[in-house]
Amino acid sequence: MGERKIIEIIQGHFDLMPKMPIPFGDDVSACNIGNGNLAILKTDMLVSKTDVPPGMTLWQAARKAVVMNISDFAAKGVKPKAMLVSLGLPKDVREEDIMELARGLNEGAREYDAYVIGGDTGEASDLVISISLFGTAAKSEVMLRSGARPGDVLAVTGFFGNAPAGLKILLHNIDAQEKLRKVLVDSVLLPRARLKEGLALRRSGAISAAIDSSDGLAWSLHEVAKASNIGFTVDKLPIAPEAERFAEDHDIDPEELALYGGEEYELILTVKPNLWAAAEEAVRRVRGSLFRIGTVEAKKTVLIETDGKRRVIQPRGYEHFKS
Repeated sequence: MGERKIIEIIQGHFDLMPKMPIPFGDDVSACNIGNGNLAILKTDMLVSKTDVPPGMTLWQAARKAVVMNISDFAAKGVKPKAMLVSLGLPKDVREEDIMELARGLNEGAREYDAYVIGGDTGEASDLVISISLFGTAAKSEVMLRSGARPGDVLAVTGFFGNAPAGLKILLHNIDAQEKLRKVLVDSVLLPRARLKEGLALRRSGAISAAIDSSDGLAWSLHEVAKASNIGFTVDKLPIAPEAERFAEDHDIDPEELALYGGEEYELILTVKPNLWAAAEEAVRRVRGSLFRIGTVEAKKTVLIETDGKRRVIQPRGYEHFKS
């Protein structure tokens, strides 16, 4: 079983909260707090064995755990306010390790104007960093996965492929020219959540659907297609130039890196066509980027078009217990 099947089984045993404002399966969860406002909640954990590659420091691991959660808030256009942190720590953990973890957690939170306000610690066989993030938002303003409509513009906030290439370097000790290696490896060790872009796009009113891309571009497209009951045609795959160079040097398919890699924290968005200029301007004001990569289609297939030919983008990406 993969992670998604396990989640499906668990959710099947839960009683649904009446009038649950955000359904199971979106990037965040929520509950009503009155006057049209929601408490926005997110929890995600980092486990050393599966989420910390060789070369990543404890400071970087702690900060990454924060970014993982912040990125999902970014995809909903919600500003994080506070977080709780639960740490599972090996018995032989050193004082300097604790200090490094604490610095990473605090600096990650403050980077996005949030605060750590409490948590828990316990003994574990492996390092586990579990974060619960909290914020508030007007119910009418949260960008869900389910609003895409045929004719909308498919867009992303950045290029894809660098993190999967960087992981290959770290996991398999693959060579790369020094400057190229730094760019690729830094994309893994020092990821960035697109919070300012998400907040700006939510304020613009131009977004019909949004998702965080950490499970991979291909899988995320399929998730939005499923939630919105639509399809996509990608006609301009956003491959990072560094990933293309790495792929060429090592005889790797660059499309494979861009579509199926994961561990990248861009936003994938559908934009109302009459408000495309407003979306571009909103992102420009916060010094971000927005790239058109395709269109939303009525037919429920996810396709890529190259040289006038269309083929299916497979619904695969990173999945715990399988990948």
